[in-house]
Amino acid sequence: MKLIETTEDLEERLSRPTDGVLETLRALDGDVLVLGAGGKMGPTLARMAGRAVETLGQRRRVCAVSRFSSAATADELRRQGVHPISCDLTDRDAVSRLPDAPNIIFMAGQKFGTSDRPELTWVMNTLVPAVVAQRFPTSRIVVFSTGCVYPLTPTDGTGSREDDVLDPPGEYANSCVGRERVFTHFSKQNGTPALLFRLNYAIDLRYGVLLDVAQKVAQGAPVDVTMGWANVIWQGDANARAIQCLAHTATPPRALNVTGREKISVRALAERFGQLLQRKPVIVGQEAPTAWLSDALRSFELFGPVTVTLDEMIEAVAHWVKRGGATLGKPTHFESRNGQF
Repeated sequence: MKLIETTEDLEERLSRPTDGVLETLRALDGDVLVLGAGGKMGPTLARMAGRAVETLGQRRRVCAVSRFSSAATADELRRQGVHPISCDLTDRDAVSRLPDAPNIIFMAGQKFGTSDRPELTWVMNTLVPAVVAQRFPTSRIVVFSTGCVYPLTPTDGTGSREDDVLDPPGEYANSCVGRERVFTHFSKQNGTPALLFRLNYAIDLRYGVLLDVAQKVAQGAPVDVTMGWANVIWQGDANARAIQCLAHTATPPRALNVTGREKISVRALAERFGQLLQRKPVIVGQEAPTAWLSDALRSFELFGPVTVTLDEMIEAVAHWVKRGGATLGKPTHFESRNGQF
């Protein structure tokens, strides 16, 4: 991957449709509705779908639904051919007025702030899914979930698999199990085809596990390696896989782990960033025998290899940090072992 110099180049790269996305949308009829599209990942996913539709010359809409607290995000999506719709997904009446669409990607949820307002996390992660599932009983729905629905798994293994028991620590992670259970209930009740998209962790140069570690190395801040291992995937690849998952929904929902194949040592990652940034990393702690790790073999069998490798991501993040690229200022807190965020 060519090193990325500007935010505009980054946005283009993250939203570039793959051949798999084009094939999926060529085969599926109807509009695409991206719910909760105002977050870190939603705008580039919606734009990827919109670019694919434009490339295919199709007369269909890609709609991005969010409260859009930033009007600039909605305006930018509109300029890129995506139709923004302002909607509070906790408002059942507002959701009832959303347009029908046979293809839905559900990205709404809350993670950060759970410790301070746990009740809002449960509303966003369980009540909103019930409202959406009841509103769109005949649509195919890809439901964004997380690898945190699994318990911590031994680091000497391959990671959690889709059929493993869901018994995670912490309120946030359990609310995410709740989200999956709610969609599963309505899928069975209404025959709604769905897929539970268990993602960890998507990498953008402006946020993510790699940026968290790189910034600490650059600043001389300690890198805690107690959570010693992680999985990551380029956000553009995660976007592409999510759109392709529209063709793989089922009743009851199937689950799919989406991340990279490699298991990354946080210690080795800090040392690599130390070389690239010419700073000696400050490493503290000792690796625990467990971590949140996922086995993504099934998604690789479905969709093939990723377009951006781990080495390319590491080099791109290091270059971005060295040149002082913009960040979202939102650490992932991947180091948390108790599920509190």
